[in-house]
Amino acid sequence: MKRDFTKLLDITKKECDFLLKRARHIKGLRKKGKPWQPLAGKSLAMIFEKASTRTRLSFEAGMHELGGHAIFLSPSETQIGRGEPIRDTARVLSRYVNGVMIRTYSQNIVEDLAKWAAIPVINGLSDHCHPCQILSDMLTIQEYKGSLKNVKVAYIGDGNNVANSWLEAAVLMEMPFSIATPKGYLPDRELTDRASRNSDFTITDDPSEAVRDADVIYTDVWVSMGQESEKTARKKAFRGYKIDDKLLGHARRDAIVMHCLPAYRGQEITDEVFERFSEVIFTQAENRLHAQKALLEWLLGKPSKASVE
Repeated sequence: MKRDFTKLLDITKKECDFLLKRARHIKGLRKKGKPWQPLAGKSLAMIFEKASTRTRLSFEAGMHELGGHAIFLSPSETQIGRGEPIRDTARVLSRYVNGVMIRTYSQNIVEDLAKWAAIPVINGLSDHCHPCQILSDMLTIQEYKGSLKNVKVAYIGDGNNVANSWLEAAVLMEMPFSIATPKGYLPDRELTDRASRNSDFTITDDPSEAVRDADVIYTDVWVSMGQESEKTARKKAFRGYKIDDKLLGHARRDAIVMHCLPAYRGQEITDEVFERFSEVIFTQAENRLHAQKALLEWLLGKPSKASVE
């Protein structure tokens, strides 16, 4: 039976642990210069309705390194941009390629594509969630903190797609999690309710409260693609949510700072804090490649090569 990755909660905790383990192994092979190409002869269609740097590069390079081939598709170059129904596109792609990655606006498009496709569908980003990003973030935390167990993540800023996927991660992996965001910019209510069943969950509009005893402090841009008209209002609403030295003083002394990029220094994070934790942040970006290679191997490869024990 084919599997999809439209959101983090599409997988189980056991499967997530397995993917992270595979990502560490695959990353190790790459560092040793040992080729691993379980997807030889396989193709991945990559549909981009939103611009991208890390998503396109990591999936395209990942498929190449796994021995497969990635095909870039933009709305202007396909019938999707001319109104072809998703169900038709899904069924055509299912006869041409072995998997689909889509980076789009609506989560409904991702889920419709998965519903009608006979091949695995991966959510490269939607307005609702960003599961591939958080999968790589968890890999990064394991590398810097040794484990995900009892590691508290504090998310500061907009309750956007990244925040929603972090809520899913907290539910899935039973991680301590806190989020600080202004009223009117809260994350998905259903996910918040699910996370609130965990005794180690806090949602507040006070960043200093959210980062108290945090091991990881996480932020993202205040203005995402498609929200440019809200820029002035958002910058005003998020005043006081900047990651700076004063805020870090409320966290653990060995806390690390993470950012999914691109970063707007002087807005959601100061230049000084960004540069102090730049090695973490760029390792986080690199880990998109390794985590997604593990995901591609699992979804597109032979079961015997990447099964959950």
